[in-house]
Amino acid sequence: MMRVALIGCGNRGADVYGALLAAQGASITHLVEPRPARRAEVAARHGVPPEQQFAHWDAFFALGRVADAVVVATPDDAHVAPCLQALTLGYDVLLEKPVCLHEADLDRLLEAEAASTGRVTVCHVLRATPFFQAVQAVLASGQLGQLVGIVHAENVAHWHYAHSYVRGNWRLSPPAAPFLLAKSSHDLDLLRAFAGAAPHWVSSEGALHHFRPEQAPAGAAPRCVECPVLGCPSDARAIYRDRDPTRWPVTVLTAGGQTLEDALRSGPYGQCVYLGYNNQPDHQAVTVVFRNGVTAQLTVSAFTHNNTRTLKLLGTHGELRGHMDRGELEVHDFRTGTSRRWVVDTAGTHGGGDDGLVRAWLACLRGEASPPTPLAQSLDSHRLAFAAERARQLGTAVRLGDEDGVSYG
Repeated sequence: MMRVALIGCGNRGADVYGALLAAQGASITHLVEPRPARRAEVAARHGVPPEQQFAHWDAFFALGRVADAVVVATPDDAHVAPCLQALTLGYDVLLEKPVCLHEADLDRLLEAEAASTGRVTVCHVLRATPFFQAVQAVLASGQLGQLVGIVHAENVAHWHYAHSYVRGNWRLSPPAAPFLLAKSSHDLDLLRAFAGAAPHWVSSEGALHHFRPEQAPAGAAPRCVECPVLGCPSDARAIYRDRDPTRWPVTVLTAGGQTLEDALRSGPYGQCVYLGYNNQPDHQAVTVVFRNGVTAQLTVSAFTHNNTRTLKLLGTHGELRGHMDRGELEVHDFRTGTSRRWVVDTAGTHGGGDDGLVRAWLACLRGEASPPTPLAQSLDSHRLAFAAERARQLGTAVRLGDEDGVSYG
């Protein structure tokens, strides 16, 4: 039985990866979590004794190598240090994205992995979904001919954006990752996988349009539970009270034993979205040119009703269209004039990608399957995100590896 330590016991670390690892036969043997109540809660789930629970990863790593692998699911600004320590001890690491907040750390991670017997798997879970694996299979079959363009949209959903990027842990960058890196490293990873080449040029436009103090409706209160304004799409009462209390996002509010109503009255998730405590863009568009000439457009927006991905792959001999939330795929063949439509299973969190990634990682740890995507390729998504943020801030097109960028025109 694989022994796994969880470093970070939040929603992703404990509720997703910890639960899936245990369900698939691994043993959660050690916990690192600074919040005592949350640490005790997760320890009770897995029967982890007090002497194998820690408030900081330094105390855990001081034990030496006492497990087979570790999951690093700490906050965004605390991924690199525990991952480097884990590699020093030869641990295999399942590393939550974004892997770092500073571009220089990408090379530090690559160098540390090269010097270690352990390997890092980045949690790019969308690659492991049946939906995107079906997309990749169509590409590999040659049905589309030569791939020329990709049009991809991440529809964040207005309530999800309010939850994570106005009220939640990712509302301020820094310390959190920039919006594109925090939300769409998955999508940039997919673009990299579909293009089949490293990125060469990137440009980006984006801004914080709506979730600002000057957009607040007249009479808005600092907290939704006190607010007389009717019909606000970001009303926390409407977002959380009618959702399943045992699942995300409500469990984020109630982690550690707090009630939902207490969280709405006193915590960040009950605050008005127009207070100005956030600085992340709420709409951003990115264009990428890959080294083989494939061009991709990615739009990431808060202003959507649904929380899903949609895409088009444009080839010389055919077009593929997809809607992830519905599992719908269709291919149009230009040579025959025919089309094919089918539906792929999207059950499970992240469309089954969380489960698929954990299964693949465990199979690799057991020696039953080949290693997952090489770290260098996984990190191309992060290089893209950093370059896109430079392009957005400077108004330039940025060549990968060119820190200053090159202006249009």
